[in-house]
Amino acid sequence: MKKKWLLRFSALALSLLTVTACGADESTSEPTKEQEGEQTPQASSDGEVVEIFSWWTGAGEEDGLLALIDLFEEQYPDITVENAAVAGGAGTNAKAVLTSRIQGNDPPGTFQVHGGAELNDSWVAAGQMEPINDLYEQEGWMDKFPQDLIELVSKDGDIYSVPVNIHRSNVLWYNTAIFEEHGLEVPTTFDEFFAVAEELQSKGVTPLALGDREPWTASHLLENVLLGVLGADNYSALWTGERSFDDPSVVEAVEIFGEMLNYVNEDHSSRNWQDAAQLVANGEAAMNVMGDWAKGYFVNDLNLTVKEDFGWVPTPGTEGSFMVITDTFGLPKGVSNPETVKQFLAVLGSVDGQDAFNPLKGSIPARVDADLSKYDVYGQETIEDFNNGELAPSLAHGSAASEGVVTQFNQAINIFVTQRDVNQFVDSVKMAIER
Repeated sequence: MKKKWLLRFSALALSLLTVTACGADESTSEPTKEQEGEQTPQASSDGEVVEIFSWWTGAGEEDGLLALIDLFEEQYPDITVENAAVAGGAGTNAKAVLTSRIQGNDPPGTFQVHGGAELNDSWVAAGQMEPINDLYEQEGWMDKFPQDLIELVSKDGDIYSVPVNIHRSNVLWYNTAIFEEHGLEVPTTFDEFFAVAEELQSKGVTPLALGDREPWTASHLLENVLLGVLGADNYSALWTGERSFDDPSVVEAVEIFGEMLNYVNEDHSSRNWQDAAQLVANGEAAMNVMGDWAKGYFVNDLNLTVKEDFGWVPTPGTEGSFMVITDTFGLPKGVSNPETVKQFLAVLGSVDGQDAFNPLKGSIPARVDADLSKYDVYGQETIEDFNNGELAPSLAHGSAASEGVVTQFNQAINIFVTQRDVNQFVDSVKMAIER
């Protein structure tokens, strides 16, 4: 990762004691030999239970989680995993439950949290996490994860969580048959997008599928427009105060976003992200902007074939940029069985763990030595883009700014989608960032 934006996280203000969401809405082979530098954790005594808290209950992501749990239970048959996943759009319910449990001194064994501001400026800053430097040293991980990724899950020299994946936010998914039928090229710029959208709409095809029953999906779309207009560095500077949110380029991006809303499905406010993706899969809509957990949904739940039934390009204007989301798990303070939790974290961070989880979820491994043969053409292309792209943190998914900013951004976007008042939206977000 580029240190420029990673180092900016240290300037973010402390956030509320909550956790933001990822792209969630609602067969594992026999373990291989340990990778060089890794050690096999010792099994615990009979009757041990480790509780895994997440919001992975939706298509694709749940498959990956269950595969990871299966792998752990194969290696540790005397330990029972309690899957404490909480359903609800993008973690809306899960983070409320988690906050209540932490405040009530009843933490789960480990919980899903995004690297960056969500981890460091919420849970670590509030003194709710134990450092796990010893686990990294024991497992030989210091050269198995990119150093800048380790920095993303660290604060003041201590490491606090284990990345299980890398997701990309800026992906435009499209129905290949629709584009072939109408002889259209997939758009890579905003001008091309609006030309294609106008043509599709004139033919009775919904150009862009959106499911913003929970406002994070609209925020996800807008952060991609911001990235496309501003570029990675200027986009990242928005969340640190280095660039004002009332900058003319930001206003331009919000206006483009508002224009894009003219081409979405009329029932967008009653749909979730899977519903929107399914419109593309069914040929009822041509395009959808969503993180690459959508690929897991397309392949594992809708049985679509990559490069045949659906394709993908970076969202308009973002070629060469990579908006990063990483799901991580750490060790909360006050758990009754910290060594058992570390055993689960060790499996999660292993090559076998990453390769069991990521192909099903649609993400790519956080480790540099994962088995690339286990990943399809999308995964292999995305790994290359990650290694070579200009990186930016996701606002919608908790890496770019504090929870307070994300919450107010989502509230403002919910109003904007209905009222389309650019100045009101810009002023609301500007005030949230300045606070």
